[in-house]
Amino acid sequence: MDISVASWLVIVIAIAAANLPFFNERVFALVPSRWESKPLFVRLIEMIVLFFAVGVIGFALEGHLGNRFPQNWEFYAISACLFIVLAFPGFILRYLRKRHD
Repeated sequence: MDISVASWLVIVIAIAAANLPFFNERVFALVPSRWESKPLFVRLIEMIVLFFAVGVIGFALEGHLGNRFPQNWEFYAISACLFIVLAFPGFILRYLRKRHD
């Protein structure tokens, strides 16, 4: 696997992970929740855990391809903001779209 494929793989995984909490009512898409509709704080906790999971996958791929580069706090702040932006479509579909029931 070259660096281009690894980069796109991390991006696709990040998009899927950022939107996962908004597209289902199960916790981490595995555990049934006790709520009829998951509250927002549960979805945000899921996003935080999935952000770190995507980070671990990214670091593992980077380490597999060669030397890992040290990152400062700025990298993590920008990555968190990007993860929130990637979750925007799921948030819109869950909370802002009009329901025609």
